[in-house]
Amino acid sequence: MTDWVEACAVDDIEEEDVIRFDHGGRTFAIYRSPDDEFFATDGYCTHEKAHLADGLVMDDIIECPKHNGRFNYKTGQAKGAPVCVNLATYPVKIEAGKVMIQI
Repeated sequence: MTDWVEACAVDDIEEEDVIRFDHGGRTFAIYRSPDDEFFATDGYCTHEKAHLADGLVMDDIIECPKHNGRFNYKTGQAKGAPVCVNLATYPVKIEAGKVMIQI
């Protein structure tokens, strides 16, 4: 069974930015695109386990703060060395000004 959980308010995330969300012993990263869409991935880099919320967001890419590994945050796709394992992604919906993710 999957549940929808409230990650944050829409206004908590600036355009083209990322925030950390912890729930149930897991860490997620929540993104807001320049097109005002929201996305969610696992919150740790698949290479060195650094918090992606501390990384740089540009276009559709999150860059890990530890070693500059890059992922497409919309698809979770690893974009080359040193990362080679994709991020898990999660469905997102907006309800009453809240960002909800399905986990």
